[in-house]
Amino acid sequence: MQPRHWILLAGFLLVVAFAACEVSIYRAIRQQAHRDETRPAPAIVVFGAAEYDGRPSPVFKARLDHAFALYQAGLSRLIIVSGGSGGDPHFTEGGVGRDYLVQQGVAQHQIIAETHSQSTYQSVRAITSILRARRLRDCLAVSDGFHLYRIKLMFKAFGITAFASPVPNSPIEADPFERRMYSLREMILVTLWDLGIRV
Repeated sequence: MQPRHWILLAGFLLVVAFAACEVSIYRAIRQQAHRDETRPAPAIVVFGAAEYDGRPSPVFKARLDHAFALYQAGLSRLIIVSGGSGGDPHFTEGGVGRDYLVQQGVAQHQIIAETHSQSTYQSVRAITSILRARRLRDCLAVSDGFHLYRIKLMFKAFGITAFASPVPNSPIEADPFERRMYSLREMILVTLWDLGIRV
């Protein structure tokens, strides 16, 4: 076989291996999305989503409502809500989430709003600092199902055990097209994480 053919064969095998790896990651994301690990934990962590002029978006509201249900069920006495401004000069996701939960009946001293992060990685890093300051090593992570595989990977890298509690009425997971698109996006982001690119 000529050298050119060996190069083509090697390139083909690399493409096949990469595709198989991506399929494996996608399957892991979807399997985690359906795995409910809800249990008592020192803290419930809610990952932010969009807010509209001080009101949580439908996706964010679903996450907050789920966290509130877990709080009411007595699974934790502490809720951490994460998310920065996203360009909004007046509100942050963390602040909006805190205010919403207070309106639902959660005592303000039982909520910590992390208001500076602009990505999942930044949120996990900031939440880890909050947990470590309280000598906590695990948490109950609340987000849409597609998001939880990457969240758990990141927490693990920081030495925190995150138990996944997927939002049962996620607007994204309820829509087949959106569910697929967001899961494919997560697949790419997990690949970047595995390559050492922190986003």
